Amino acid sequence: MLKSKHITLGLFFMLAILSVVSLFVGVIDLNLRTLLQGDIEHLEIFLISRLPRLLAILCTGVGMSVAGLIMQQLCMNKFVSPSTGATISSAQFGILLALLFMPSSSLWGRALFAFAAAILGTWAFVYFIQKIQFKDVVMVPLVGIMFGNIIGGVTSYLAYKFEMTQALSSWLVGHFSLVIKGRYEIVYLVLPLVVLAFIFAGHFNIVGMGRDFSQNLGVNYNIVLFFGISIAAMITASVVVVVGSISYIGLIVPNVVAMFKGDNIKGTLLDTALFGGIFVLVCDMIGRVLIAPYELPIELIVGIVGSIIFVALLFYRLKNGRRSIRLKPSGSGCNTAPVMQGGQCE
Repeated sequence: MLKSKHITLGLFFMLAILSVVSLFVGVIDLNLRTLLQGDIEHLEIFLISRLPRLLAILCTGVGMSVAGLIMQQLCMNKFVSPSTGATISSAQFGILLALLFMPSSSLWGRALFAFAAAILGTWAFVYFIQKIQFKDVVMVPLVGIMFGNIIGGVTSYLAYKFEMTQALSSWLVGHFSLVIKGRYEIVYLVLPLVVLAFIFAGHFNIVGMGRDFSQNLGVNYNIVLFFGISIAAMITASVVVVVGSISYIGLIVPNVVAMFKGDNIKGTLLDTALFGGIFVLVCDMIGRVLIAPYELPIELIVGIVGSIIFVALLFYRLKNGRRSIRLKPSGSGCNTAPVMQGGQCE
């Protein structure tokens, strides 16, 4: 039987190997020999560009995947994510406000505006969907997409009115080409936020069972809900400020992992983080080599791959709900073909 820990170890080693390969993919050829020999030019490229880019990619993949998993668990909907819950749009709106009212602000100043706007926007979305009496698996993300489009429309209007479109464009399309030492360190805020997600994973799991279930177990539903939403919003804002808008990561990665490991957030959080790093890293390398020496924005690659996976997930969830794929244990009279969780051996 394919054990859960084997999947986790496999993802870890795959991420480590891809991380090393990523350091040597780019317009300028780097190799391990010149780095070990102390070539100054190559060392500068490695330390100023390649290594910061890798760290930003890993933080983005891990952070956005964990943020999506938290939102899906707390909203009890597998199609809710930072891109379908108005979080990314709200963070972009916050950056625009910083550019309008504090044009000389630093990256940290813009990040504070993005944090506040992302939290408020995501809170508003969650509050709204809680007031909807009849909602299904597709209606909730559609409401989030419409809400996000409204915020995006207001952002675009203000940007055009005050001639800030060009200044805002860096945060409208996600890319890692401008990630260098000194301009990406804000994304490190993802790490303590992910640690908090691991610490409170059990509480998020309980709240994901519903208000009544949480109250019966003595968990304050509203506090945990808005605490988790705030963590997801701050993770998203940290990424948007540095990298820009990258859709689908928080939607695709948790669903793919849940198909094989179920919906227990404590059991899937680590695998979701690892697979998120792998997914973004692979998409980034594709963007770097596809039309080399030029580079495609990662938002384009993730959008193409993510939209295909999203359609497949949509049909899968509509047909099978929240059930996950499991491998039947060997020696139990079953073959080893994938079966749905809850299925029985004949």
